[in-house]
Amino acid sequence: MTTLGTPPDPAVRRRVVEADSLPEALLLRARERPDDTAYVFLADGERPADSTTYRQLDLAARSRAGLLGDHAGRGSSALLMYPAGVEFVRALLGCMYAGVAGAPVPVPTRERGLERIRRIADDAGTSLVLTVAEVRDELLARFGDSPFLAGLRLVATDEAPAARPAAPPTAIDPDAVALLQYTSGSTGDPKGVEVTHANFRANVLETDGLWPCAPDGVLVSWLPHFHDMGMMFGVVLPLWAGAPSYLMAPAAFVRRPGRWLEAISRYRGTHSAAPSFAYELCVREARQQGAAPGVDLSSWRVAANGAEPVRWSVVDEFVRTFAPFGFAGRAMCPGYGLAENTLKATGSRQEDEPTVIWLDDDALRENRVETRRGPGGGAVPLVGAGVPVGETRLRVVDPASGWGVPDGTVGEVWINGPCVASGYHGRPEESREVFRARIVGEPKAGTFLRTGDLGFLRRGELFLTGRLKDVIIRKGRNFYPQDIELSAERSHEGLHPNSVAAFSVDDGTSERLVVVVEADGRVLRDCAPEALRERVRLAVHEGQRLPVDEVVVVRRGALPKTSSGKVQRRACRARYLEDAWSPAGIGGGR
Repeated sequence: MTTLGTPPDPAVRRRVVEADSLPEALLLRARERPDDTAYVFLADGERPADSTTYRQLDLAARSRAGLLGDHAGRGSSALLMYPAGVEFVRALLGCMYAGVAGAPVPVPTRERGLERIRRIADDAGTSLVLTVAEVRDELLARFGDSPFLAGLRLVATDEAPAARPAAPPTAIDPDAVALLQYTSGSTGDPKGVEVTHANFRANVLETDGLWPCAPDGVLVSWLPHFHDMGMMFGVVLPLWAGAPSYLMAPAAFVRRPGRWLEAISRYRGTHSAAPSFAYELCVREARQQGAAPGVDLSSWRVAANGAEPVRWSVVDEFVRTFAPFGFAGRAMCPGYGLAENTLKATGSRQEDEPTVIWLDDDALRENRVETRRGPGGGAVPLVGAGVPVGETRLRVVDPASGWGVPDGTVGEVWINGPCVASGYHGRPEESREVFRARIVGEPKAGTFLRTGDLGFLRRGELFLTGRLKDVIIRKGRNFYPQDIELSAERSHEGLHPNSVAAFSVDDGTSERLVVVVEADGRVLRDCAPEALRERVRLAVHEGQRLPVDEVVVVRRGALPKTSSGKVQRRACRARYLEDAWSPAGIGGGR
């Protein structure tokens, strides 16, 4: 147990504080630097619309903890359903002050989204949903008669009375659940990962050890706060490091990606993270419209790149496009993480250039790693995901036998260390299988988290090759759907990133490869559906030497995606098998 309220070391200023929990970190910041800015929300990604100092945040968190006392007890849970903004941070800290495990979820806009919210609430064992008054009123107006809303208690924390602040707890158990991080659902039903206070602390220390924030750190984030990367880089790391965090809504970035770079330039951002597609969108916009005059990216020293496969072409194009604006190539820091490990597992050091190796494509499909000297002749680039730091250990294991494999051999990535979460909420059997696996023949190695991701180690660095359950096997050879999807996306310049799903179906005699492609009106005016299908087939054949059995063209927005924008391949496959896209959404046939 850790007692809160201990007088801080006077030397502690702009560095990660020696706190055992996020509430303790806030109390120390509020005492040391009460009037320093903690968080700022940028309306439309540009204009400061809401902000808080450390002292204001502490008082607001106490107020919300007091409000929670009327609805939930210590050890319970609550859903956090907030639009992008500082109120989410106030409510999150209020939950932690009150000993309530918050479960961040997106604000639903459709009945299907509300159904997912209800499933999460049921899984978390709660009926309490914290939100803001505007969202509460809109949900009641739109979905008041929905069975998925029935029984849920919507409480607006922005109406919390400031005159009734609760005292912070006198102690925090490091092993208590600080957050229920629901997985995005890209490979199955959402599951609540139990992230403890100790997990957060360990991941912050490792992340800051790899990518130091002190002494002048400034974080900028457009990532959803209900996503693990958005939680860590937008909320948790900034508070522990004592660095101001500038937040914007994901929609503001999507509408105009340049806003992200302009915010980094304007506020001298040093750390910001995003998936590969975001860097690609910035390049595309800059080439079409040009970057905003005066943008200066020289302060940006950690451009973390993760949450999806990191493409060498995107890394190379982003660096070349924005080098004239002060962006340094070594600032691009590919990494790898997952909610089950709190977030970061590996990352490229900020003083190093990203690692790329060229591999024989045919050998890789057979789980063999054969390097080539460069592009051409069937060679494909693979970007390194960096190295583990601190106490985190990585092993690559044969997923079928459970035996460890030597470096340079493809297998399942297993993780051991203090960042590994305690398990899935209310799922003891799954937790034992996923979080407490053991390597055959190594009884003293301890337990490991099975990630479900495939990769290999080379000179201590992790290289990822795909998802274990998404691998498409044709004639005994492995094909990774993300590679097929990238080839299909590049079949027409108007197709968007994350607009393709590739999966296999078994028709009883053989496996068939199906590719589903989203296309908007602009693409279809330029290229008729049948012509687009032919382009996709040709692109995949040229890229992977693989015949596509069926190409389905659907309208933009039709593909099932997670809350963070990833295509849900399993859901797409299920929808295909249910014939939900027949006749095709576009063009009257597949």
